[in-house]
Amino acid sequence: MKQVLIINGHPDKESFNYALSEAYIKGANKTESKLTQINISELKFNPNLKFGYRKRMELEPDLVNAIEKIKKADHIVWIFPMWWYGYPALMKGFIDRTFLPGITYQPIEGKPLPEKLLKGKSARLIITADTPKWYDYLIMKRPAINQFKKGTLQFCGINPVKVTYISPIKNSSSDFKKKWLDKILHLGENIQ
Repeated sequence: MKQVLIINGHPDKESFNYALSEAYIKGANKTESKLTQINISELKFNPNLKFGYRKRMELEPDLVNAIEKIKKADHIVWIFPMWWYGYPALMKGFIDRTFLPGITYQPIEGKPLPEKLLKGKSARLIITADTPKWYDYLIMKRPAINQFKKGTLQFCGINPVKVTYISPIKNSSSDFKKKWLDKILHLGENIQ
């Protein structure tokens, strides 16, 4: 049975991102997969990695639980908005506090790249934005996607990482949103 984890990085429970999460879950519930979910906004933790990597902060219970869910998952679906060509501060803090040496990667003395501790997992990024896809790709060179897909997930061994980019959200019609909710439902039905 495939273990699927859905992580929502939007801080607002009334956002379209939560509707997208619900659509994916509705689709995935039609499969044989076991689903778990993390809504980062519901967790109690300090998002500030205040000592960097010099000294390990004690992990709050919500982060310990989240790390266990990440480790158990075969496929991780991240749903989040792109703000200022990055992701929300709370999501960044969650990543800073959970994607740590010895947990998601292991530095190797004398080597420039670490051992990847999350091999064997796949991921899907579902990103909402107001920036047109062409502008993000051609002008900005996809900074949020590159940072998260390559600089975090693939760095730790998660591969493949597929991306669904939904824009523009601002002032979008109900038909536009329904079309995307149907597409995300279909991704869930196929665990993609």
